[in-house]
Amino acid sequence: MDAGSVQAMVGNTIISATAATMLLAGCAAVSPESRMGDVGAPGSWAATREARAGIDRNWVRKIGGAELRSLVDNAISNNPDMKAAAARVEKAGAEAKIAGAGRLPSLGLGADGLRNKQNFIGLPSGGAGGPGIPTNLSRKFGVDLNAAWEVDVWGRAKAGQEGAIADAEARRYEYEAARVSLAGQVTKAWLALGEANEQSVLAKEALVAVGVLADAVRERFERAIEDSGGTASQVRLTESERATRRAALAERKQERERVLRQLEILLGTYPSGSLAAGARLPAFPGATPSGLPSELLLRRPDILAAERTLAASGRRVKERKLARFPSLSLTGSAGTATEGLGDVLQSDLSVWSIGGSLTQPIFEGGKITGEISKAQAGEREEIAKLQKTVLDAFGEVEQALIAEAFLAERERAAKQAASLATEAAERAGEEYSAGTTDVLSLIEATERKIDSASQYAAIRRLRLDNRVDLHLALGGDFKATK
Repeated sequence: MDAGSVQAMVGNTIISATAATMLLAGCAAVSPESRMGDVGAPGSWAATREARAGIDRNWVRKIGGAELRSLVDNAISNNPDMKAAAARVEKAGAEAKIAGAGRLPSLGLGADGLRNKQNFIGLPSGGAGGPGIPTNLSRKFGVDLNAAWEVDVWGRAKAGQEGAIADAEARRYEYEAARVSLAGQVTKAWLALGEANEQSVLAKEALVAVGVLADAVRERFERAIEDSGGTASQVRLTESERATRRAALAERKQERERVLRQLEILLGTYPSGSLAAGARLPAFPGATPSGLPSELLLRRPDILAAERTLAASGRRVKERKLARFPSLSLTGSAGTATEGLGDVLQSDLSVWSIGGSLTQPIFEGGKITGEISKAQAGEREEIAKLQKTVLDAFGEVEQALIAEAFLAERERAAKQAASLATEAAERAGEEYSAGTTDVLSLIEATERKIDSASQYAAIRRLRLDNRVDLHLALGGDFKATK
């Protein structure tokens, strides 16, 4: 049999062994089955009687229109946390690919060359080196092709690869959770900016109103008509109120600048306070569909991420248990070795080898048993984490649903209180002008009007914030423009 036939036989043997072992090892690794059956869900929400299927994916646009939707899109594109989350997804995908590489044969091609000179001291002169010390020059060139394969007969490597696939899926769901969370943060920051703008306007109006009152009292004092409400104490009282309102306006402006810079950081830009944002608190959107509790398990990305992590831990338990079984390795090589570089590719000078080994672990000091116990404990931990994540998710929905009802009642009461306080301040002004009430009553009525309007704006913002929380709790994905 010539060298070419031997090489062909070796190649055919390796291919046949590969095909046979792949049949034993099973099909390609796939994503592990869902472990969501380890948790349960109630049939309906306790805080609401109505539970319509599905959720509102247009909630960003409904709350803030095109302006808010554009800000959310920019944040997702530029926020450093989102970039880091995206990188983690890519990293996990690469790790899954690396885990799968161990199930495939490895093949390497090598080439080497050697030139050697030897001196034979003490022998008669004459030889390759001519007169003097005899020498010998030798050359060696070779090319070799090496193959190695640890055959996954029992599926241990496959279990590890499927665990890595589940981990990659978990990272993807974590990215989605970060994406939705960032949309909520941007929306809340935008609402906070809207309230800050309104509070600044109210503070300016209050300062103007108190300034008019203080000027009127001072004018009466200067005209020395004490009976008409122009005493020195009243002048100082109104001036004190004016200074208080000036400080309140500075506080509102400071809060606006803080919120503006917070929004810029979320957008991934330098917090210079230069963002053009004239947001105002929007009208409260209509009712949102809450869906069924069971749908939450298939919709919230944090729950799905926890489930995938549990699935991965289950595969690692299997991987550790299969480490008890023997491992089968196949190796093969073919190549040439010659003294002439031009003869490297000559098949007549070829060499080859093929081999296999079977290794059965017998005693490793409890390492395998310890690894199994560690993996099983990790699986129990992930089950508990999934159960807690689900329980927290249900709690967030229930809290947001019940809070919405109470915040709606508070908003109605605050609106009425603001309206009545405005009427009371107007009547107090008329009575002061007519001389039937004192300046202290007028200041008190004015303060109540200002504070009631401020509280009404704050409660409107709280209710809108709670609506955002409800969308997030329901796993509220959203439509983006990018």
